[in-house]
This record gives sequence, C-alpha cells and structure tokens, in this order.
Amino acid sequence: MALVDRFLDMLASEAGASRHTLSAYRSDLLAAAKVVPSLGQATMDQLARLAPEWSDLAPATLGRRSAALRRFYGFLQEEGFRDDNPAAALPRPHQVRPLPRILDRDDVDAMFRSAEEKASSDEPKALRDLALLELLYGSGLRASELVSLPRRAFRSSQPYLILRGKGDKERLVPVSSRATQVVERWSAQLADGPWLFPSRTGHISRVRLFQIMRALAGQAGIAPERVSPHVLRHAFATHLLAGGADLRALQTLLGHADIATTQIYTHVDSERLVQLVNDRHPLARKH
Repeated sequence: MALVDRFLDMLASEAGASRHTLSAYRSDLLAAAKVVPSLGQATMDQLARLAPEWSDLAPATLGRRSAALRRFYGFLQEEGFRDDNPAAALPRPHQVRPLPRILDRDDVDAMFRSAEEKASSDEPKALRDLALLELLYGSGLRASELVSLPRRAFRSSQPYLILRGKGDKERLVPVSSRATQVVERWSAQLADGPWLFPSRTGHISRVRLFQIMRALAGQAGIAPERVSPHVLRHAFATHLLAGGADLRALQTLLGHADIATTQIYTHVDSERLVQLVNDRHPLARKH
C-alpha cells in the first residue's frame, strides 16, 4: 500500500487535508483493495469488479468511494506512477431523481377555503392572493411565468393563455372559468399598468410569490414549509393525472420539452393503477 501512503501524504502536505479526511480516504481505498488487491496497478477490467461487489452500498457511499479512487488514480498518473488512468471503469451511483413534494386534495381545499373567505370582501391583496393561487394550482404555471403575466394576457372571451415559457417556447394554457372570474375581480382593483401582478418597481418577484403561498398555507392550518409555488404546480399535475389525464396532454400543459420529465408524476398514481389491474384484468376475474 505504498502508493496509497504517498497519495495520502500528498493530500496532507499539498491539499491540507484534515485528519478526518485522510482517514476517510484511507478507509475507502482499503475497501477497494479488498476486492482489487493490487490497487495501484489495477486494470480497467479489475476495477470493473467493484460494481457488483458494491451493488448494495448506499448511493452516497458508492459515490464517495468512487470519488476517492478517481482522485487516487489521477494522482498516480500525474506523478508518473502510471501511464494511464483506469478510473472510467469505476462504478457510478445511480442517480435517482427525487420525487416532488405533494399536497393532497384536502390541503389544497383548505388553502382555497381560507383564501376565498378572505377575498369575499374584495380586499385587494386578498383578491390578488386568491388569483395567484387559482393560477398556480388551476393552470400549473411556473412561478416565473405567473409573476410576469401581462394584463393583456387575459381576455374574458378567451378561456386560455398563450405563454412564452421556458426555452422561449410558446404553449397554450387553459384557464378555468372560476380563475377568470377571480382575475377579473382583481383586475378591477388595478391602476393602469402593464403587469397583472404589479409591484412598486415592475411585477412581483418569485420570492414574494413564495412568501404569499406560505402565508396562505399558514392561514389554512398547513405547515408553511410544505408549500411553495412549485409544490402547487406539482399538485396540479399530480391531481390531473390521478383524475385520468393523458401523460402527453400533461406534458403539453406543463410545458415539458421531454416526456421523461413528466413521467415523474406517474409515481402518485401507482395505487390507482394497481387497483385498475386487479379490477379489470381478465385474469383477475378467475379468482
């Protein structure tokens, strides 16, 4: 393990690695050496044996060990101990895309009841907040799309918006009649100006929208940290899919360039799909 010791000496003297860091590197390299004894001279084929041996490791542990080995082989090549670098054969952790946080329908209903009660007096800020909520959950707009909506985007005779969203691509977004009514009530309170949701210097910011949504959550008895504009967009998609929406239609509504991005929402429908198979599949009737 002389090469490992040289590597650790370099980390200590040149990189200023702490004792804890050096101990972690040594532990990871020794773990690899148990599978590939001649670690410093290992070939790509030999390093490929690590993947099945480490298949049960947590992604974070696997990523850390592979990173330690990549740095080790980079050092060996730079210092002339090797002419090649076999690190391309090292296993990489499977990147699992995190599932979106979801609000259930009861949570959303509670937010709407609270927001509608406050807006019943036509108080301007309450109307604005209800309009924002309607468009986030009812149309699935991105935060940036919502805050920058021009006043002319809404026409009472037109039950949809034409947006130029992410990637400068246009898409059509349906708007419910109830959202249109709230927006009209809110618009009646506005002075002349270019923005549907104005601020003192332009339109409201995404940060302000975030704050408004969290305040609405708190007023409805929901933990504010569970709610954000993006969470409400996720709820829009999730609840539409659970209600039977087609995945391709959902892709269009959300403005996703790749349907793989939209497919993350299928996780929420798993129980309904299992029940569908159990109830409708021909084999289910034979039991």
